[in-house]
Amino acid sequence: MKVMLTIFAVAAVVAVIAVSVILMGGPEWVWSFFGPSDLGPVAFETLERRATPNDALVCPPHLCKARSDFVPPLFAVDANGLRAGMAKVIASEPRIALVHTNDAALTERYVQRSALLGFPDTVVVRYIEQPEGRSTLAMYSRSQLGRSDLGVNKARLERWLGKLRQVVPVVQ
Repeated sequence: MKVMLTIFAVAAVVAVIAVSVILMGGPEWVWSFFGPSDLGPVAFETLERRATPNDALVCPPHLCKARSDFVPPLFAVDANGLRAGMAKVIASEPRIALVHTNDAALTERYVQRSALLGFPDTVVVRYIEQPEGRSTLAMYSRSQLGRSDLGVNKARLERWLGKLRQVVPVVQ
């Protein structure tokens, strides 16, 4: 009985220390031990989806060879207008940071963190000019950690498309 109490006391002390370290350093500090939160750029034309279920893709069929979860609509604005609309969508999202932008390639990269534990997901958005002053986009969202994201990345892209349709007119 005395041995069990000692084990329990040691486990409790270790748990308190672990929680204290996490609270002092914050989730970003803890997850940094698993690599950078920004997973970097992607080339949509040659993108290969992960074997694990922790990513999601929105892509026009003419751009991506990889299986897309959603096909984006054709928007009735040019790529800069679509980008401005997406800025409103991004501004409505919690715990998100712009980590890279490439104006020449019309590409942006964001890191959005989960509410409770601050798990980082990288989201790449590319705006694509289309004829007659129209545009579309490609988006790829992927988790830094874990084998499964429980559908978070797919739900994020579906939510963003829904919000974008509310602020930017769609052709089709």
